[in-house]
Amino acid sequence: MVSKYNVAGLLFTGLLFHLVYIGSVFDCYFTSPVVHGMQSHRLDSAESKRLVLIVGDGLRADLLFQKNGFPPGAPNAPDVVAPYLRSIVETRGAFGVSHTRVPTESRPGHVAIIGGMYEDVSAVTKGWKTNPVDFDSVFNQSNTTFSFGSPDILPMFSRGATPAKVMTWCYDEDEEDFTKDATALDVWAFDHLESLLQNATANSTLNTQLHSPGTVFFLHLLGLDTTGHSYRPHSQEYMSNLQVVDSLVRRTESLIQQFYQDEDTSFIFTADHGMSTIGNHGDGHPDNTRTPLVAWGRGIRGPLPDSTPSSHDTYSEPWELNHLLRRDVEQADLAPLMAALVGIDWPANSVGVLPDVDPTKPGYLLPRGGDKTLAKAAHVNAKVIIEQYRIKHELKMAHTVLYKPFGLLEGSGASNRLSKLSSIEQALSHEQWLTARQLSADLIRDGLEGLRYLQTYERMLIKAMATAAYTGWAAYASLFIFRPLDSYMVKFSSGIVVTTLAISALVSFWVLFAAQRSPWTYYLYIAFPCYFWHQFVVQVSPFLWTSASQMHRLGYVRVVLYGGLIVTVLQSMVAAYIHRSIWSVGFFIIGTVWPLCSWTKESRRRLSTLYLWPVSCLVTGIFPLLSVDKTESLPAILAGGLCMIVVGTLLLRAGPLHSAEDVPKPVSRLLLGQTVLIALAMAITSSSVYHLQAKLGLPLLNQVAGWIVLTIASIFPFASRVKHTTTSSKLLMYFLAFGPCFVFLSISVEGLFYVAYSITLASWIEVERALRSDVDRVKKSKSVLQYRFQPADIRIALFFLFFVQVGFFGTGNVASISSFYLSPVYRLIPVFDPFSMAALLVFKIIAPYVVLSVIFATLNDALHLPPFSLFLVALTLTDGMTLTFFFNVTDTGSWLEIGQTISFFCVTSLLLLWSAGVCAGGEYLMADVISANLKAVE
Repeated sequence: MVSKYNVAGLLFTGLLFHLVYIGSVFDCYFTSPVVHGMQSHRLDSAESKRLVLIVGDGLRADLLFQKNGFPPGAPNAPDVVAPYLRSIVETRGAFGVSHTRVPTESRPGHVAIIGGMYEDVSAVTKGWKTNPVDFDSVFNQSNTTFSFGSPDILPMFSRGATPAKVMTWCYDEDEEDFTKDATALDVWAFDHLESLLQNATANSTLNTQLHSPGTVFFLHLLGLDTTGHSYRPHSQEYMSNLQVVDSLVRRTESLIQQFYQDEDTSFIFTADHGMSTIGNHGDGHPDNTRTPLVAWGRGIRGPLPDSTPSSHDTYSEPWELNHLLRRDVEQADLAPLMAALVGIDWPANSVGVLPDVDPTKPGYLLPRGGDKTLAKAAHVNAKVIIEQYRIKHELKMAHTVLYKPFGLLEGSGASNRLSKLSSIEQALSHEQWLTARQLSADLIRDGLEGLRYLQTYERMLIKAMATAAYTGWAAYASLFIFRPLDSYMVKFSSGIVVTTLAISALVSFWVLFAAQRSPWTYYLYIAFPCYFWHQFVVQVSPFLWTSASQMHRLGYVRVVLYGGLIVTVLQSMVAAYIHRSIWSVGFFIIGTVWPLCSWTKESRRRLSTLYLWPVSCLVTGIFPLLSVDKTESLPAILAGGLCMIVVGTLLLRAGPLHSAEDVPKPVSRLLLGQTVLIALAMAITSSSVYHLQAKLGLPLLNQVAGWIVLTIASIFPFASRVKHTTTSSKLLMYFLAFGPCFVFLSISVEGLFYVAYSITLASWIEVERALRSDVDRVKKSKSVLQYRFQPADIRIALFFLFFVQVGFFGTGNVASISSFYLSPVYRLIPVFDPFSMAALLVFKIIAPYVVLSVIFATLNDALHLPPFSLFLVALTLTDGMTLTFFFNVTDTGSWLEIGQTISFFCVTSLLLLWSAGVCAGGEYLMADVISANLKAVE
């Protein structure tokens, strides 16, 4: 009986549990790569006096290396889009692809390039702007670094650095305007570098700094990223920006040579991440993970003929560089390359591998000392990796009970890391340079495996706790459905035994964690499963025999088949996160197969809108089949707005759910006003799209009017004091409230999806009301509705979970958690503002759930059920998906797989929080009409 239990307490426990266990995936798969107290290592000589690092933010490798990436028919398109960088590749430099890791964002990309490490993915919770931990970097080890560019990137490398070691010049954040020519940002960086060198002629202190060995210049060119977001990377604007970047590289090299009057400068040009065809990045799509690398100058080899077998593949064949060697690296490999060039300490936390370590492949260096220097560099690389392993190994050994060391580095004899280091040093002393490089490469490989071994050492323990916790939660939540014993009915003898066992297990684990100095989160990870299973066993054990008898009467086969069907449905929804067409299959099944197989003739007769359900399901099922790569389509946007107006008008004047006489004049005026706001949004959007596509900028009048319309449309219905006499009129009000949102923030068919999705949900109420017309479930006991579980409630709960997820993945504009279109946001916010832009995108995602929330609350009311009754059933099912995604999380394989598995686990973990909010919000928003209906029933 729902009313005898504290549902709010159950929800709070569940929310706390799921929030805590989101952290378990990071403890299990991602731990901080930073350790402190390590010894520094460097080469005893430098190849160059200074280094110039230029990062073209958001530049894809293919768009730089191919001759001409301008769209067909573009006016004044050159033969070669980046002639200067291409000439370096062909005549005096080395080139390749630098492969990044997810998330392909600016901060982690720059940390990998400059710090040589792959940051903990949990840094995303700090917006990739605040250092989760202080880390070492090439800039920090340089004599002085002079950096120019974005305020989003440069300041993070000055934190923790020696004062005046890393000097920054940043433009104002307001300059990052998506409606302006972003090349001005790149020119700004060059102009300030030029001014710095000019000032040095009159400033002896600055001149001394600039001429000191180990100086680094860093130019962060943000224009390509900004232009790509606005116009997409295959646009004429993006290609023109790339021409500007190529020109700035030429001018920078000329400026450096004129100032120093020598040839002792090394140059590296690369990118932090690429960009997808729709102008986004952040995930593991190959277009986002393949960035260009061009290196030239002092200490760097020139072009080499292609190897056998060829270093090229189908990706690089269109570049027309097949005659030259393409030498790919991992992004973190750039840090040791830069440190080796200028002869500074290698970043202490670097896991990068110098491309020249492997003696079987050409690298990037052309050192004065030849093979000797390469061998010594490989030795330094090995010592940096092994030093990190040593510190982490000693920490793990000191804090872990029954610790099992990593065999390849902690064995006896030749398998000991000290013996392997000694073998390298012996090869160096005998001038066996190739042997020393090979031994160093082998030790680096073992060291990286050892670091991974230590990182994943406690993975099985965390997985076991998660399994017990998620299954325990399902069992615990089921107690609130099947009406378990009240506490006073539990037999004392069985209860005390179970309680003793649970406390003993909990204390034992806590003692173990204390001995190992485990993170405080471990104590919570084990507390939840102990509590859940304790409550379940104590309350269910007296009923075991009775439950077995009831199952026998129901039929074991039927129970097993029903359970198998539930598992199949949940796992199908898991698969649908990747294969979006499964959502369409789901709509086909619930819209056609289910009615044909399950509905009775009597149910069909009671259904006033017999064909609305299958038609709306089939129409809504089309959207998950649409491509996620969309271009801006004003006709599709306006069609969505027009459909909202038409649906609102039809339901208001001649809708099947109520007649016009039922709608009071204040309500009618409100609904009419909402349709007018949608029409205004369509007019404003048409004008804004025209101006933005014509590159005229966003008119201030459009921006102000858009915000006014969106604010009034979204807020007024919730603040309105208009009283609704019918449920359907209030549902219509909420539907129209978010019409302007789907006009302003849509890029294509999202508005049409919103209409189809809302109609499907509305028809769902009529279907369930027709299928369950009996009112035997309504009983009056102290004016409180009571709930009696029926097997059909599981189906309704599964439908609810289905619609919750379709609202996110079914709009056709979302391929993964990070794939959101930014171009519609520019109609309201033209200046770069990550927080506000993200807020608008989230607002568009939330809008369908407001409709779902009021529909679900109305469904509870239509079936004469207490609030949250059906949601309690959904609680027991949700974690079937969550646990699957937990075991699917990986930190190996393709970067796309890594990013998606993390995202999907977090989404399903928050599904409980989200679903609870949906239900609570619906009950609140529909409270007045539901209360009136409840009084009528009583």
